[in-house]
Amino acid sequence: MIYAQTGSLSGIISTDQDEAAEFINIMVEGTGLGTLSNARGEYQIDKIPEGTYWVKFSSFAYSSQKQQVIIKSGENTSMDVILTEGEMQLQTVEILGRAETTYKNTRSFIGTKSSTPLRDVPQSIGYVTKELALDQGAYKVNDVVKNISGVNQFTFYNDITIRGNRVKGQDVNGNLVNGMRAMTSFWKQQLIPHIERVEIIKGPASALFGNSSPGGTINRVTKKPLQEKRQSITSTVGSFNTFRILSDFTGPMTEDNTLLYRLNLGYENSGSFRDLQYSKNLVVAPSFSFLPSDKTVLNFDVVYQKSDGRLDRGQAVFGDGDLYSTPITRSLSMTNDYLKEENINATISLRHQFTDGLSFNSIFMRSDYSEDLLEHRSNNKFANLGDGSEDPSQVEMRAGIRQRTWTNNNFSNYFNYDFSTGLIKHKLLLGYDYFQQTLQPGGSQLQARGYFTADMTGSINSYNVNNKDLYALDAQGNPIPVVAHFDLNELHPNQMMDMTKYFYSTTSFPQTQLHAHGIYIQEQLEIGKLKVLLGLRQDYYTDELDYKTPEEESVTQSALIPRLGLVYELSPRVNVYGTYLQGYEPQTASIINNPEAGGPFDPLTSELMEIGAKGDLFEGRLSATMALYYLTERGALYSANDSGNPDLLVQTGKDLSKGVEFDLVGRITDNWSLVANYSYNEATVEESDDENLIGRQKPNAPKHVGNLWTKYIIASGQFKGLGFGLGTNFVSERFGSLGSTEAPPIFPAYQLVDAAIYYKMNKFQIQMNVNNVLNKTHWVGGYDYLRAFPGAPRNVMTTVSYTF
Repeated sequence: MIYAQTGSLSGIISTDQDEAAEFINIMVEGTGLGTLSNARGEYQIDKIPEGTYWVKFSSFAYSSQKQQVIIKSGENTSMDVILTEGEMQLQTVEILGRAETTYKNTRSFIGTKSSTPLRDVPQSIGYVTKELALDQGAYKVNDVVKNISGVNQFTFYNDITIRGNRVKGQDVNGNLVNGMRAMTSFWKQQLIPHIERVEIIKGPASALFGNSSPGGTINRVTKKPLQEKRQSITSTVGSFNTFRILSDFTGPMTEDNTLLYRLNLGYENSGSFRDLQYSKNLVVAPSFSFLPSDKTVLNFDVVYQKSDGRLDRGQAVFGDGDLYSTPITRSLSMTNDYLKEENINATISLRHQFTDGLSFNSIFMRSDYSEDLLEHRSNNKFANLGDGSEDPSQVEMRAGIRQRTWTNNNFSNYFNYDFSTGLIKHKLLLGYDYFQQTLQPGGSQLQARGYFTADMTGSINSYNVNNKDLYALDAQGNPIPVVAHFDLNELHPNQMMDMTKYFYSTTSFPQTQLHAHGIYIQEQLEIGKLKVLLGLRQDYYTDELDYKTPEEESVTQSALIPRLGLVYELSPRVNVYGTYLQGYEPQTASIINNPEAGGPFDPLTSELMEIGAKGDLFEGRLSATMALYYLTERGALYSANDSGNPDLLVQTGKDLSKGVEFDLVGRITDNWSLVANYSYNEATVEESDDENLIGRQKPNAPKHVGNLWTKYIIASGQFKGLGFGLGTNFVSERFGSLGSTEAPPIFPAYQLVDAAIYYKMNKFQIQMNVNNVLNKTHWVGGYDYLRAFPGAPRNVMTTVSYTF
């Protein structure tokens, strides 16, 4: 018998960012032998016949590399490799999956519309990866934003505050999916089981994306196919009758790896600490990547979401403003209320590399959203008594039935051209974007509110004591409401309401359309240690009111938007930067032309001046960012809090946000992860026609926000695989709606403590998250004392994950 003479090959693969490179393919050419690197970048291949071979190291996330090796019988040969990010990643949206598997993310697409190291982007960009979301047991965007400095929750809804400015999910000016403007629910927070990471580019991003919120822009990056086969199932059960099950499958569909797939599925059926509230959610998110050559990549990505629940308008308290006077569990919903929503985003993206320096990107996204709502809610005031005063224990109510459907179409095309002139490196971007949003015909709303007329055959929206004879009065001489008042003294006031006795006003939503064209150019220069970013965008916005009717009317607005940024490399691990940005956000024509709103109104414009530093610590394991900013905003609209006219708005002349932010994210050691941030922000009204508003803090804009989360896993010994997580989140006091005369309500400061325990064995991991360990009563935000939004009490979630 003849025994083959064999040896082995081993080593460590790392990235040019000094991080371990996981799931790298290592192939010994001509032998059929190969393996994948592990989470520490380590690999080993045994039983290689003696001889000289080429070894190929490859991944779609990194440039391929070949090295020659001599294998000797009975010996182990060591070969360490450093890989750089591959050119295939240089596109506006990520067509292939993220290679990193930690809290840290080293590159950004949203900052420059190309793959750029975060420390080379002259602007603060925060992010939360799927790994951090899993460790914290997070399921929604609002659950994870606390991990980013300068960001906090605004209400229960799909809205957050960034640097003192509110960003609403239904506004396409601050909400992106894979860098494209998306239409989503405003009422329900966005789910993240299909999300690779949540990113926030702070400050106006108008020079890249057109009309955008002054405070910042949220981008949700969906999970993309990977070359390696990975499969996982995760299930969570816990407090408030929570049940969730998620699955994630990815890998090649063909032997030559030219067709890849990924499928994310999610289902939730959960209750709430709030009366009558529940969530039934379904997410189906398939994604496919086709790579016919090393120059062309095509991706098709779909996310379908269906939601069933009730709309929670917040907690109402007694008229003295004592937030503790009613239980935080109490909502104003009735048992026959419902909110049903459907949302679908379908994206097709193409990238082609013409030459080593010239590439083309084309992306189209269709985004549809439909809403079917029946609700009982406060009329934003207490009940009227016959003498014209109000009863501070009775909430005036109204009911509404509404159906609406929106359709968005996004089309983005641009060229990247990389070239050099002498010692100067250039990255030139030239692009064109088109965006269209249509409120589809057929939308309508029924509203029941106010008080019965004297003959009980109609209703009047508000009560006027000077015209008392016009109203139906009860035995005590008080006006009879169309929708029964909500009695705060009752222990269980929620019930099934007989809506057939209401008098309704009917509103039809005429079809409207908004479309925008944007032409932009961007140049990134690199001169030694200095990097310069120059950008200029010309946008044209057109609103079509009463679209496709004889009353059709067009309103057109335009803006020229510049951007300037500088980055200087102080050392190989530390960069400093400065930036100047302008933002432009046109007020929609429906607001401009609404006589009830009190317009006309000027467009919302903003300017940002920011300086900062970005660096890496602990041999690149931990990234640090510090930013100082001065953000001015002109033309912001706020509710006038006029109960007689809920559409009435007031516009401030100038708002100012200024402050400082610190962020740390990454790993101190291989088994010790850390996220920490702090921000100080002064956000006030500086100029307004209403002198009562000047000097006031902006709504739900805390001066101090801090967060810490750390996780430690025991790596060896008897307790190997056992881990612990601990975190705290602090938010200082906030003010509610500005109003115009009365002082705004105050929501107190709070500090929460969260904890977790983990145990991983082979392919199983079980974890238990305890949120709000100290059971602190707190409020995440609110408008007023009839719409306060309490945070969840102590709750426990248990999650089991299986990877196969």
